[in-house]
Amino acid sequence: MTSATRIKLSAMMFLEFFIWGAWFVTLGTFLGNNLKATELETASVFSTQSFGAIIAPFIIGLIADKYFNAERILGLLHLAGAILMYQMYNAAAIGDFYPYVLAYMIAYMPTLALVNSVSFRQMKNPEKEFSVIRVWGTIGWIAAGLSISYIFHWDSAAGIGEGLLRNTFMMAGVASLVLGIFSFLLPKTPPVLQQEKSSSISEILGLDAIKLLKNKNFLVFFLSSILICIPLAFYYQNANPFLTSIGLGNPTGKMTIGQISEVLFLLLLPVFFSRFGFKITILVGMAAWALRYVLFAYGNADELAFMLLIGIALHGICYDFFFVSGQIYTDARAGEKYKSSAQGLVTLATYGVGMLIGFWVAGFISEYYRGAETENFWQSVWLVPAGIAAVVALLFIIFFRDEKELADAASKKPYSADTERQELTSLP
Repeated sequence: MTSATRIKLSAMMFLEFFIWGAWFVTLGTFLGNNLKATELETASVFSTQSFGAIIAPFIIGLIADKYFNAERILGLLHLAGAILMYQMYNAAAIGDFYPYVLAYMIAYMPTLALVNSVSFRQMKNPEKEFSVIRVWGTIGWIAAGLSISYIFHWDSAAGIGEGLLRNTFMMAGVASLVLGIFSFLLPKTPPVLQQEKSSSISEILGLDAIKLLKNKNFLVFFLSSILICIPLAFYYQNANPFLTSIGLGNPTGKMTIGQISEVLFLLLLPVFFSRFGFKITILVGMAAWALRYVLFAYGNADELAFMLLIGIALHGICYDFFFVSGQIYTDARAGEKYKSSAQGLVTLATYGVGMLIGFWVAGFISEYYRGAETENFWQSVWLVPAGIAAVVALLFIIFFRDEKELADAASKKPYSADTERQELTSLP
């Protein structure tokens, strides 16, 4: 790969995740303060991410992979996204906002796979080259959060009171416009002609791998992955509104600690994985979810602010030790025949079905405690996902049996390019 190509791909990744981080982190705060959305209306808006994740494989597998250059459809989707972001910026009511955010998520979620596709096709050695490119996506997400808090101060008490969070959509829209135009300058990535067979809908969705569920361990892992997405949804839907409402300064900027943590723990994962195996690694991830929500429940913006910051920093363990470990486990369990289908099945089940359930559970729980006028509202809300994570961990301990031969096989290449290719709809 030439230096010019590396710079282009890095810039593409930076913009791709800058766009997402520019508006998604503060979405819950915006909906409650600017549009006066109820808890269930907020859940409905966040659920559009799951709908986008469910539809994305069809756009990629049935259209982009067969008929169009990946960089061209990437550009068109981001140009459409820029228009939709402008409409979201102008929306004055939740009823006006919802159709645009739904259309946007359907357009955006496929681009997560497209940027990976464009990148991998330019690489001779993805195992070594991709991580250097992909890290710029995390940097982009961090840059967006720091800009909101420390440059523009849109998430300050005064900024929220003046309705300045709507500017996050304008910022994301401008970045989307830039990436949309820039995409046509990316290396040409034509579709790969597969003459042997055409991808079926069941293969695209990973349904060919359903037979793997006959294995008790994989079934336990599969169901645990869906259930753990409920606590994950609580974080994305409620964390920023929570930190804002209790008065923590620069909440969006401080939440970028989670992305920094993710990068650091990703480096530690291979060591932990090879030493302790699948079961312990995944259990540590589950325990981290429960711990972070307990810290959120009992921390505050004053003398116990350190508890909130630790809770945010646990994001790296929560995400890497469960979801990335899960991708590795799936890769090892599926084998060559069902490798892609199995990863697609788990992705559809988690970021599609699991997160969809999670967003609505979070909405109903928040709506219930809000209606009951609970004195310690946020404490009550956060103890629910903490309990769910603890129960899932307990069930996993009881029913999952570690498989040493699979652990040994996976530890030889703990985070390969095949694994990274499956992070198509992963939240940073």
